[in-house]
Amino acid sequence: MLKATGVKKSYGNLQILKGVNFEVQKGEIVSIIGPSGAGKSTLLHILGTLDKPDEGEVELKGSVISKLHGDLLSTFRNQNIGFVFQFHHLLPEFSAIENICIPAFIAKTNKKQAETRALELLDLFGLKDRANHKPNQLSGGEQQRIAIARALINNPSIILADEPSGNLDSENASALHQLFVSLRDNFQQTFVIVTHNEHLAKTSDRVVTMKDGLIV
Repeated sequence: MLKATGVKKSYGNLQILKGVNFEVQKGEIVSIIGPSGAGKSTLLHILGTLDKPDEGEVELKGSVISKLHGDLLSTFRNQNIGFVFQFHHLLPEFSAIENICIPAFIAKTNKKQAETRALELLDLFGLKDRANHKPNQLSGGEQQRIAIARALINNPSIILADEPSGNLDSENASALHQLFVSLRDNFQQTFVIVTHNEHLAKTSDRVVTMKDGLIV
């Protein structure tokens, strides 16, 4: 479903990715591990169209997304890719349900439909009673589940997660890992996860190791 071929990326004279080939099937959880500086996050950003490769291409659902630009790229990203980061990036002035609905509003989904979907996700994650809470009224684990619900609101083809449990204690990290597995099992949700967490990597369907800008 997702395929990267010959991806290279440099910043100035520093070559970060040196010709990466990478593929993910629908309904698969793939973890990318490796030392700091290996190029994991750079690859994830290119897979998610947040950055462009210098060489090579990225294909998602038959579309070469690395060649899309402007509004076409923004629309494709909004409809097909969900993002989860180590720091939740929730907007502090908005409630949980409002934060979840943001990608749906960008996609021009009507307010009632977006809120209905957001409440379904809150219920699924055991957070329905937190719908109107602001981020500063939520625990770290709750904030991360809100961030995942936001990533899921548009029913994306794939979720890309960069150190999603890196800011959580072990109990919340374990719950997060089980949530990913449940979403895969029940909804065939596809994940690519950059992580240093060995437990999270072990719960994945497949682990890919990067070193010095290449998959090894």
